[in-house]
Amino acid sequence: MSQFYTDMKILKRILIVTNDSTVFKDKKRLLSAFEMFEGRATEVKNLVARLDLAKTETGSKLCDVSYGVITSKYGFVPGNYMITGYDDVMDSKEDYIAVNDEKGYVEQVSYLTRPFDKVIFCMPKEMFRLFLEFNDIAYGKIIAVTNPEFKDECEKRGWVYLERKGARVGNENADRIEEIVRELCKQ
Repeated sequence: MSQFYTDMKILKRILIVTNDSTVFKDKKRLLSAFEMFEGRATEVKNLVARLDLAKTETGSKLCDVSYGVITSKYGFVPGNYMITGYDDVMDSKEDYIAVNDEKGYVEQVSYLTRPFDKVIFCMPKEMFRLFLEFNDIAYGKIIAVTNPEFKDECEKRGWVYLERKGARVGNENADRIEEIVRELCKQ
């Protein structure tokens, strides 16, 4: 039976998107995008693992979780794609714009959100702003862990706003995200 079915019910599909980190596990080896980044990306990886291992009250798998990283060198990379390390990691508004101009990650990720039931964004303020400006993600689709500046804009779009606490997610937000996903999976 497919991993998407549990108790004859189709699992809800969750996508978690973050950006690369300056802390690489090993720049010289070929690793999956999930394995490659440590540092601040660890909080997001822990959230991915938490949701991936979560069970319903009956003991079945809660949801199907996918993960992707917006990288400075490759653009958007699904978590299971193999990559090598690189030297320059974007860390400013100008960098996010330049990499997007070259790699088109905003359009690509916006399109990729379509088949998912919920998408969780854990990314820097200025990268998140690019997605708001592009304005091609469905109403109600996003859980945004972001800067308070975007609270009203998220609410206008029916997105869940969570203030960024911790390196990228924070424990309180991880708990709230799991609650939201559990409620979604009951529908």
